[in-house]
Amino acid sequence: MGKGLPSLIFMGTPEFALASLKAVIAAGAPILLVVTQPDRPKGRGQKLSSPPVKELALAHGLPVLQPARVKSPEVISRVEALAPACLVVVAYGQILPERLLRIPPLGAVNVHASLLPKYRGAAPIPWALMEGETATGVTTMLLDPGMDTGDTLLSREVPIGPEDTGGSLHDRLAEVGASVLVETLVRLADGSLRPRPQDHSRATYAPMIHPKDCRVNWQDEAERVSRRIRALDPWPGAFTLWQGKRLKLFGCRALSSRPAGTLPGTVLASGPEGLGIAAGGGEVQIRSLQLEGRRRLEAVDFLKGYQLAVGMVLGE
Repeated sequence: MGKGLPSLIFMGTPEFALASLKAVIAAGAPILLVVTQPDRPKGRGQKLSSPPVKELALAHGLPVLQPARVKSPEVISRVEALAPACLVVVAYGQILPERLLRIPPLGAVNVHASLLPKYRGAAPIPWALMEGETATGVTTMLLDPGMDTGDTLLSREVPIGPEDTGGSLHDRLAEVGASVLVETLVRLADGSLRPRPQDHSRATYAPMIHPKDCRVNWQDEAERVSRRIRALDPWPGAFTLWQGKRLKLFGCRALSSRPAGTLPGTVLASGPEGLGIAAGGGEVQIRSLQLEGRRRLEAVDFLKGYQLAVGMVLGE
């Protein structure tokens, strides 16, 4: 064991998992194998791209496995042969079969980006922002066959600021999650940590973000519109329609008033100060925009190239 850390197999895929993998490497954990998703086509050229976790693992000389199906007999046999003390699962992207969960004596430890049992599911970060939470956090838990229903281990609260975006909150939670993970593994190994059942009656859910969740409804209160735009920044991006194309909106704040009788979605300001748009009961000010098929631009630069004039109505 490295500094009290048990032998483990690390399972993760996207950028959120990088901080956790870096942390267990830095702590000297015996990492027997890194399991991640297969390479996928990416970008306009659809060139095969490696998951971030794969690139980090290879840079540290760690063995990597990329199964199409983690429940395949070959994967389970390999894990059984390696006999890890635990599995560490951080945003892996596939549901682990019960047979795999039963292999490690310390169980499968998952890092989840919410204070369970709140926001179980695939997208806890944007939903916490969209629902107006003032705090969220990270929970380590033992995986079971359910969706984020296993016993919890440790948790740590993280405040949500009025300017936070999905991206800024993602990065903070990833770092906090890495720290909580290392503490969890040390305490599991020395026997000082006792799992606690979740109160399922208090559970809320954060399903995968779908395109319908990304479309701005200008009838909503300005604060609610602002939260949606911030929650989906930088990905996948909240959007409205303009001249038949999707116009993504980023980096905004809400104002509590707007001119009386103004139709929601109406452009109220368009110039060097940026873009102001009427919403229900107020106004939102947009800092950057991205027209379908184009790159993201600061509002002042976008408005130099596109005639998005005062009085135009977005979303129709």
